[in-house]
Amino acid sequence: MAVPPPLMTIGALSRRTGCKVETIRYYERIGLLPAPARSRGGHRHYGEGALKRLDFVLRARGLGFPLDSVRGLLDLADGEGRSCAQVERIAFRHLKDVRNKLADILVMEKVLAEMVAECRGGTMPACPLIEALFNED
Repeated sequence: MAVPPPLMTIGALSRRTGCKVETIRYYERIGLLPAPARSRGGHRHYGEGALKRLDFVLRARGLGFPLDSVRGLLDLADGEGRSCAQVERIAFRHLKDVRNKLADILVMEKVLAEMVAECRGGTMPACPLIEALFNED
């Protein structure tokens, strides 16, 4: 008979995932992670399922998915009738957001490159970068 893997404390889960303890507690409070089993002394104990779920959340967050989208993806993953169409809608919405941010970043890069090119290493009153940041245009 296979022995189940040992349970982890919140500190051990934090070390294994690189996620801060407070963030793990927050994910529990908002329902992304289920409430863990507790020891008699009230300490949280996590199994491999919690580790896997937290890894999923962290990967999704690392890709920039907002918490509501992560929740939606988890709901779909937890459901019996997973719908690729629903997952695709969530991913497509995020892809649009990423593309919009990328376009903004490219504009920002161009403006910053122009401002840096104008810098001549002079003194503060004549710095075009500082002046441009004060400018409201």
